[in-house]
Amino acid sequence: MRQAIIGFATEGPTDERFLRSIIQRSFEEVAFECSGQIEILPVQYIEHEHGNFVEVVKSYALKADSLGAMVLCIHADAEAPTDAPTFNNKIIPAFTALENIAEVSVCKNLTAIVPVQMIEAWMLCDKGLLKAEIGTNKSDIELGLHKDPEIYPDPKQIIEDAIRIARQGITKRRRRNLTTSELYLPIGQKAALSELERLPSYRKFKEEIRKAFRKLNYLH
Repeated sequence: MRQAIIGFATEGPTDERFLRSIIQRSFEEVAFECSGQIEILPVQYIEHEHGNFVEVVKSYALKADSLGAMVLCIHADAEAPTDAPTFNNKIIPAFTALENIAEVSVCKNLTAIVPVQMIEAWMLCDKGLLKAEIGTNKSDIELGLHKDPEIYPDPKQIIEDAIRIARQGITKRRRRNLTTSELYLPIGQKAALSELERLPSYRKFKEEIRKAFRKLNYLH
């Protein structure tokens, strides 16, 4: 059985908690499209670094190579209504710079993860799961969750507002303080990929995975 070792770097620690399982499960799902069986080993997290994006990605690629990673996922939130500025100003320059490196051994098989607005928009996709984790049976409209997740300029605030609205009417004695930071891990582990498929930015990531497998000659 062939194997794939995946490295990934995120914009912050909470992003890591959400994306670890999403990346793992997404690669496993696309692996079924490959010829023969592919074992996706547990994904390897590369600690976040600050600095110039191109230089930071070079550092990630160097570390990914040292870990034996065959693919490196780079996460960068769009923080805008489209992903075009992030691809044009960050992803493409960084990936191009890596392609041109010859003097050192780096991982050059790269995939981009660029949620429109923020990664929290992806957390809004599986609304049934989100409401279960918050502990409410209120409607999407009551909670302010009824719009396309990537339309909200600040999806993290939408989640925080939903938590607050869900807690209204609960007595203080029964109310448990729940923070958004507590939701990244369980939602990342349980979110249905079929719900994420509704987002163009996630579908773009899935296509990036296919390209990565093609570079490994695992997919034709």
